Amino acid sequence: MSGPSSSSARQNPLQRTLRRSKELLIAVGLFSGVINLLALTGSFYMLQVYDRVLPSNSIPTLIGLTVLMALLYIANGFLDFIRVRVMSRVGVRMDNDVRASVYRAIRMMPLRFRKSGDGLQPVRDLDTIRGFFSGLGPTALFDLPWVPVYLLVVFLFHPILGVFALFGAIILVTLTLLTEQKTREPTMSAVHSASSRYAFGEETRRNAELIHALGLGDRMLARWEKLTAQHVTDQMTANDAASGIGSISKVMRLFLQSGILGLGAWLVIRGEVSPGTIVAASIIMARALAPIETAIAHWRGFVATRQSYERLSKMFDTMDIHGDEQELVALPKPTASLAVRNLAIAAPGERNPIIHGVSFSLKAGDGLGIIGPSASGKSTLARALMGIWQPLTPAGSVRLDGAALDQWSPEALGRHIGYLPQEIALFAGTVAENIARFDPDATSETIVKAAEAAGVHDMIVNLPAGYQTKIGEGGVGLSAGQRQRIALARALYGDPFLVVLDEPNSNLDTAGDNALTAAIQSVRERGGIAIVIAHRPSALAAVDLVLAMGRGQVAAFGPKSEVLKDVLNRPQPVQQPEIQPVTTPEPVAAAPAKPGSDVTSQPATALATQNGRMKTPAKPTASLRPVATPPAMTAVPADPNLPSFENVVSKQLLDRDRGGMQ
Repeated sequence: MSGPSSSSARQNPLQRTLRRSKELLIAVGLFSGVINLLALTGSFYMLQVYDRVLPSNSIPTLIGLTVLMALLYIANGFLDFIRVRVMSRVGVRMDNDVRASVYRAIRMMPLRFRKSGDGLQPVRDLDTIRGFFSGLGPTALFDLPWVPVYLLVVFLFHPILGVFALFGAIILVTLTLLTEQKTREPTMSAVHSASSRYAFGEETRRNAELIHALGLGDRMLARWEKLTAQHVTDQMTANDAASGIGSISKVMRLFLQSGILGLGAWLVIRGEVSPGTIVAASIIMARALAPIETAIAHWRGFVATRQSYERLSKMFDTMDIHGDEQELVALPKPTASLAVRNLAIAAPGERNPIIHGVSFSLKAGDGLGIIGPSASGKSTLARALMGIWQPLTPAGSVRLDGAALDQWSPEALGRHIGYLPQEIALFAGTVAENIARFDPDATSETIVKAAEAAGVHDMIVNLPAGYQTKIGEGGVGLSAGQRQRIALARALYGDPFLVVLDEPNSNLDTAGDNALTAAIQSVRERGGIAIVIAHRPSALAAVDLVLAMGRGQVAAFGPKSEVLKDVLNRPQPVQQPEIQPVTTPEPVAAAPAKPGSDVTSQPATALATQNGRMKTPAKPTASLRPVATPPAMTAVPADPNLPSFENVVSKQLLDRDRGGMQ
């Protein structure tokens, strides 16, 4: 296994792509050298015409020089054409090599860090880099090293002309450095404000119905106007800085070109240079200054590309994405057990655990219901079981058949698990594609089998185009109940070993509830493990075990009847006007359970867990509650039609904590 030092030495995808393109960049550099030498053609042609052809009146010499000049210009144009195409291919290669890593990063970022800003900024950064390689900016960079060569040629014509050209080059280089200083911060601010603007626009699009229903349109528009005004201001500041300095450089170039003509004429009058030198020096100096002026004109692109490169590199390094990860050993399909040991989980980017010390184990064929009050950690536990959120410490683990989840690749693990989250997420495509998880190798038989297992086949065939019905992003075009049932079919696709359903009946009617119960039972009968996070007792009809969560820990775990008896049927003493601890309550009969309920009417005792199974404590837990005189004990009946466990469970856990303090 590589140590930290070797890991830090690994190159991210951008660096590796540039290294792979080194040969192409060297070729572009060689082409640029030849192109810049051929760029001297015009100046030397004019020099020969003025100094050789005109004095001799030689037509053959003029024709020969003209033909040679034409051939050299053709070669120059061909090489420049090749150079631009090669640079464009470097940009495309970078996009091809890096885009998968960029997509992986934007998919993984919400799982590791708090989601903020524009999640698609990395895509725009990659587009910026590719566009830069396709423009004139890179060619100017390759031409800059040849500026001293042109200045040297001007010096060879006459030292005074060389000093004048050098003076002009220094002025333009100074303007280039000033452009860098003036545009760096505005360009960065413009990128950040654009990111905030895009993120708010996407949020508005997702919540369009809510904004319309609550009449938030004008208030959201005010926020949009504020963000847009900030973005436009930042962009205008960057444009003003770049265009202002660009205008100065343009005026300076025109002055230098005219100035060298006047200086050359003065030298001709003094007899120090020939007339052809005037034109030749002017052309060569213009060629020397052209790359600098081009760099100034494209400096905003340079800055934006550099910042995009730095952001992507930082993202890859932070996410530890290198694009050359070794393929994991393919493990056999899990068939036996799920084990959770000492699990502590925090939200992405946080260190404070939401759940901690969670341990339990299940075997093939088990069905587990998870109950508890809001914010007790139920959905967090579900995310951990799916491998979405990672354990805080190495001591915590989730294992299938003894193998930790990170021993599977996400793609391999996804084939063995099914997940129905609280917030149903369907994707733009057909119903069949969503059920099949967009598997290109999916067959009609496996898709229909999953739909039948979820009890949704009849509903689907009644849609306008059946399984080929197109649905929009998020399931637009379907009711909440239809989306939930199709998502259940997706969770069951491929007969996964572990199926986790988070509030799977929140939008279901009676028929949907019955189909859900049958689906959970079918998972257990085929040897899978079904885990249901429930707020309504009807969701637990097909499970045999229940785990109660409280304050991020396991409050109880064991057979369904015993846990529900403890949570829902614990006797509660009531007294007035003072609160008194009741340590030895008299036995009372609980209200009879309705037929079909697993909750018994026997007196309940506090639960504890040991080695993942239920254990009855040696003595009853004290309870606190105001009581009427004479003292009377009442029990909460176990009604399977209770709308929610939430209030009852949170009250009982609070009473238990209070009783433990007596």
